Amino acid sequence: MRRLTKKKALNLVRELDAFPKVPESYVEATASGGTVSLIAFTFMAVLAFLEFFVYRDTWMKYEYEVDKDFSSKLRINVDITVAMRCQYIGADVLDLAETMVASDGLKYEPVNFELSPQQRLWHMTLLHIQERLREEHSLQDVLFKTALKGAPPAQPPSEDSATPPGACRIHGHMYVNKVAGNFHVTVGKAIPHPRGHAHLAALVSHDTYNFSHRIDHLSFGEEIPGIINPLDGTEKISPDHNHMFQYFITIVPTKLNTYQISADTHQYSVTERERAINHAAGSHGVSGIFMKYDISSLMVKVTEQHMPLWQFLVRLCGIVGGIFSTTGMLHGMVGFMVDVVCCHFRMGVYRHPEEDPPNEQLINEDPVPTENHTQ
Repeated sequence: MRRLTKKKALNLVRELDAFPKVPESYVEATASGGTVSLIAFTFMAVLAFLEFFVYRDTWMKYEYEVDKDFSSKLRINVDITVAMRCQYIGADVLDLAETMVASDGLKYEPVNFELSPQQRLWHMTLLHIQERLREEHSLQDVLFKTALKGAPPAQPPSEDSATPPGACRIHGHMYVNKVAGNFHVTVGKAIPHPRGHAHLAALVSHDTYNFSHRIDHLSFGEEIPGIINPLDGTEKISPDHNHMFQYFITIVPTKLNTYQISADTHQYSVTERERAINHAAGSHGVSGIFMKYDISSLMVKVTEQHMPLWQFLVRLCGIVGGIFSTTGMLHGMVGFMVDVVCCHFRMGVYRHPEEDPPNEQLINEDPVPTENHTQ
C-alpha cells in the first residue's frame, strides 16, 4: 500500500513537469542554429558583464523632513584671507537675538595676499571645479560618495617672501546658536556693548581700508574632507577703500550616510552683493565683509543605496531568458522565410514553360490478336 502511494506521488510529480524532455533522436543540429547560439551566448556574456558593473554602482537617495533639532549648536568653519593687517580688522558673529558670539576659536595669521605659483594653480583648479559643479549638479553625488574622514585637502603652503606680510588670514571655527545670524569681518576689534556690539575703528585710517579678500573655505556643521562648498575659492578685489561685500546664505541641515562616512553637516546656497560706501551719494553702511546666514526648517537626508542581490539575480535571469527566447524566435522566423522563398523559387523553376521537359506519353498498345478461322 505504501509502495502504491509513493508511485502515485511520483506520477503526479512527473505530470507536473513544465520542462518536457525531447529524445535526442528527434533533435537535429544545424550550422545556422549553432551560429545563432554562439551569437546569443556572446550577447549574454557581454550584457551579464555590464550588468555586474551596474550592480556594483551606487546612487544617492534624497529625502526631506522637518528639522526638529533646535537646541544644538551650529559650527562655522572659516578660512578667509583679507588684504589688511591683522591688528586693523576683527571677526565675530551677531545672531538674531543680538547675542555676540565669542570668536576665541579663530586665529589671525599675517600672510601675503598674493599667491605663489603653486597656490595660484591650486586656486584655479578649485574655481574650475566650482564652475563644473554649477553646470553638472550630479557631480555633487560623486563628492558625497568619495568623502572620507581624515585631514581636509588644503592649498600648498606659502613661500617665504622678502616683503613683510600685509594681509591677514582668519581661520578656525566657532559655535553659534542655531538661529539666523551675521558673521562679519570689519575694521577694528570687537568690543562689548550694552545694546549689541561695536568695533573699535576710530584708530584706523580710512586710507588703509582694503577689504579685498579670498575665501579658501567656508562651511557649516561637521567638516567633511572632500566636500566643496559654494564659496570655496571665491576671490573679490575691492575697487576702492570704502567697500561692502555681502553674502546672503541659506543653510540646509544635511545628514549624510554613505558606505564611507556618516556625518551631520550642512549645505548652503549663496547670493552675492557688493557696493561702494558713499554717504554723500546715499549709499550708507559699514565697510567690510558680511555673511548673513539663515537656517532652513527642512532637513535633507542623503543616503547611499545599492542594488539588492535578489534584484541583480532577477535582472540576470531576464537577460538570459530574454536573449534565449528572442534569438530562438528570430531564428525560427528567418528559417521560415528562407523556406518560403526557396520553396517558391523551386515551384517557379518546375512550372516555367521554357524549362519544362517535353511531356512524353508512352502508349503501350497491345497487338490485336488475329484469329485464324479454319473452315
